Amino acid sequence: MYAELKQQIIKKSQEIGIDKIGFTTAAPFKHLEASLTEQKEQGHTTGFEHPNIQERIYPDKIFDQPRSIISIALAYPTKLASQPKRIKGEKRGSFARVSWGTDYHDILRERLDTLKNFITDISQQEVDFKPMVDTGELIDVAVAQRAGVGFIGKNGLLITEEFGSYVYLGEMITNIPFEPDQPIENKCGSCTRCIDLCPTQALLGDGRMNGKKCLSYQTQTKELMPKEYRKKIRTIIYGCDICQEVCPFNKGKDFHFHPEMEPDPEIVKPLLKPLLTISNKEFKQTYGHLSGSWRGKKPIQRNAILALGNSRDKSAIPNLLKCLAEDVRPVIRGSAAWAIGEIVNGNNEELILFFKKQLAQEKEEEVRLEIQAVLQNWQKEREKNDEIE
Repeated sequence: MYAELKQQIIKKSQEIGIDKIGFTTAAPFKHLEASLTEQKEQGHTTGFEHPNIQERIYPDKIFDQPRSIISIALAYPTKLASQPKRIKGEKRGSFARVSWGTDYHDILRERLDTLKNFITDISQQEVDFKPMVDTGELIDVAVAQRAGVGFIGKNGLLITEEFGSYVYLGEMITNIPFEPDQPIENKCGSCTRCIDLCPTQALLGDGRMNGKKCLSYQTQTKELMPKEYRKKIRTIIYGCDICQEVCPFNKGKDFHFHPEMEPDPEIVKPLLKPLLTISNKEFKQTYGHLSGSWRGKKPIQRNAILALGNSRDKSAIPNLLKCLAEDVRPVIRGSAAWAIGEIVNGNNEELILFFKKQLAQEKEEEVRLEIQAVLQNWQKEREKNDEIE
């Protein structure tokens, strides 16, 4: 009975646009407990994770009498069908691939709901489900690995044979006792490209990471970004793709199965300067459908300012000066000060006077420190130039 139901579910999953599906038991993920505890104790967690470790490990703590977990994966595009229009003198930022198209949480929830309704309709018993996408209690990659969907790479991501790591994951616990699929062991071998090329050395080498050092996390915070990460984000304004881009399993992977995942080049590679003054309404209308908008516009604006500094866009100086002088948010003022310091050298007397004026009237200590740092760097540059002359 359950074997036949499982085959019907697999067939239906293909019909409704699920690219991979796997089944596993609802047994605890006990092997993760020590690791999760250690990560939390060492401060490697970001705060975005579900806070209760026991609920992340034991399905029976979040579901009454669980018997199985169904894992699904949807492949997403990695290349734009066309590039955004080039505008002379204008710099663009970019959203990581995971944030292209409609928010994947919504897409996966829709697929899971459709599958859940199908199973309910054809089952000959009372069935129950708990669907989860990313923000749920269970660890998506651990469920997917045990369900045979793929293996967990050294970068901590699930890697599938067909689609590499460019997949969105979701799962649902159920009270139906399905025959479990065979887990897939790690196939990274001696390759360490993701570890070696991670800009912040966030990857620990065993599939775990120091989440707070990950650039993807850093682009999602709302505070001033620590200085050691600012240049490393380059012109990325959300996420990070580096550990996927360098992975051999991802070579040549680019799938366009789902129209709702197709990105608008003008949106996922936006002009940077207009982001500095975008209104809340316009931000929601333009970027609200992206998963990368979930933290609101402030992190995106802060990252756009850093990107302008990293690209040394002199045309952005008036925009950045306005941010420094007029924006009510300390994070934006402080980021603008840093960006200006990256673009302009210490020979501009007018800018030096402007910075000194801003310093005199600035009340927030974190912004004062940013302004002071720029003035000090400019002073060192002037002294060095004087020595050369």
